[in-house]
Amino acid sequence: MSEDTPVNAGVPIVWPDTDTAFFRVRRMQTKLHQWAKDDPSRRFDDLYNLVYDPAFLVHAWERVSGNVGARTAGIDAATVWDIRNRVGVEPFLHRIREELKARTFRPVEVRQVMIPKANGKVRKLGIPTVTDRVVQASLKAVLEPIFEADFLPCSYGFRPNRRAHDAIAEIHMFATRNYEWVLEADIEACFDQIDHVALMDRLRMRIKDKRICALVKAFLKSGIMTSDGERNVSQTGTPQGGILSPLLANIALTALDEHFARQWEPVRRLREKRVKQGLGNWRLVRYADDFVLMVHGQRHHAEALRHETAAALQPLGLRLSLDKTRVVHIDEGFDFLGTNIRRRNKRGTTKRHIYTQPSKKAVQAIKDKVKTETRRSTRNMPVKTMLLRMSRITRGWAHYHKHGVAKSVFHHVDNHTWFRLTQWIRHKHHRLTWTEYRRRFCLPGTWIPAHDGVRYHGAASVAVTRYRYRGNTIPTPWTPRLATPPT
Repeated sequence: MSEDTPVNAGVPIVWPDTDTAFFRVRRMQTKLHQWAKDDPSRRFDDLYNLVYDPAFLVHAWERVSGNVGARTAGIDAATVWDIRNRVGVEPFLHRIREELKARTFRPVEVRQVMIPKANGKVRKLGIPTVTDRVVQASLKAVLEPIFEADFLPCSYGFRPNRRAHDAIAEIHMFATRNYEWVLEADIEACFDQIDHVALMDRLRMRIKDKRICALVKAFLKSGIMTSDGERNVSQTGTPQGGILSPLLANIALTALDEHFARQWEPVRRLREKRVKQGLGNWRLVRYADDFVLMVHGQRHHAEALRHETAAALQPLGLRLSLDKTRVVHIDEGFDFLGTNIRRRNKRGTTKRHIYTQPSKKAVQAIKDKVKTETRRSTRNMPVKTMLLRMSRITRGWAHYHKHGVAKSVFHHVDNHTWFRLTQWIRHKHHRLTWTEYRRRFCLPGTWIPAHDGVRYHGAASVAVTRYRYRGNTIPTPWTPRLATPPT
């Protein structure tokens, strides 16, 4: 990037446009990723200048401003709109660059928000200021290509080009290959309990630049401001809600991946030999802090892994959740990432197959959301707007679950939505008979809700398709493409 950055102090900074910044950043990320891939023991130095490079800052701003949370403010009450319309993007980025360059930048406390969970507990969400988000996004753009070279294929959460469906497809593949026992595990308050010393030690295994390490540590120690205005010091964890937090969590949890991968390295074809000896084999599939161990063997092999997993997490300051960690057989089924995975007989035959479908919790969640959106306080909304809103909600949910055996579930969700929509419309228009309702608010000759040229398109309108298993060696955005052989 040195050829793109002015070196003379008197030369004004030329801020690149969005596309130019993207290609400059991608070119540098590709180099970093390739260097890390070629030399697994290399420690990177002199990376700090990339964090305040104009291209990286513009790229970081585009990511922050285009995010759904752009309208959410930190403790300074400033949003992306405020910066764009009152401060100006270039003066804002220029100030960040000067503070980073002079090493006077200090992150402030995150604003803590409590998000209720389905089990009655709350999730602590930390919202940084827009300034901190931009710096975190730039810092992540520098660090992510380096650590992606070290992350193992069994990890799928918060990684580029990887998604939850890949993890589910890999579990499906292992289950069809006689990995019948499952240790379904969850780490208790993972983002809140990660030990800072253990995390920084793993960071320094790759990063030699003390300025980068100091900046990461500053974000870890930035503190929390509660809803009542109390400032708390961050002793452990990384705030869930920051752009950098998922990457830091993956860096820490790679220790778990390496622990189980290391067991199969010394001897060639070790798994085949253990099968002949009647011993157990296992495979790890992890999505952030949710993971499963697929076991080829007996129940006691899976039970033994519970203690081994807890011992591997202890140096990171983490522990397994007692409520969510259990050993199950694939015939009993288990839920993972909103999907129920279970082996059962194919209808009308004695053949047994692995089936994936939306979990009961996921179905109840979408039904509760539909119920909330059609409550009494929303009756001032036009019918057309409500139909569009319900279509987006149910279809968006269906697109996530469309790779399972979900057609009957989709119809069930649509039936619930139809009932809620019908009740909402009939209460909005008092004394509306069923005949009048069908004439005014349904497609001719049907009971499908429609009004003013807009009809309800529900979950059942989404086609169910089988997800194609891509393997666990999924290329990153910085992996060079192989040349196409001549035909």
